[in-house]
Amino acid sequence: MTEHASAPVAGRAEPTPHRVFSYGTLRQANVQQALYGRAVPTVDDTLVGWRLEWVQITDPAVIAASGSDRHPILRPGSPSDSVAGAALALSDADLAATDDYEVDDYVRVLVRLASGVDAFVYVAASDA
Repeated sequence: MTEHASAPVAGRAEPTPHRVFSYGTLRQANVQQALYGRAVPTVDDTLVGWRLEWVQITDPAVIAASGSDRHPILRPGSPSDSVAGAALALSDADLAATDDYEVDDYVRVLVRLASGVDAFVYVAASDA
């Protein structure tokens, strides 16, 4: 059992994990290990109406975790645009760690994925 998990209590449902759509570094095994201490469950999905650009990261901890100072960033696109990625299942603690990892260039918003699942995603703060 990890420090983020708790044993189920009889008669009480497990908390529903947060879904976070990742189109970049959050899918990397080394980033998941650095943030969560393990690989997290993921399901391939797509986000429609958005497009990818790139941003230069200056935070040394983020660069160390990802291995790069160049990260993808989402910007609003046209209805024909789409971005492939994966929905990650995260605990409250995992989501807090993800918020800490994402630099000020990003802001977390709620979106509906192509599969119909609602998920958080980190997009360009300047466009939110």
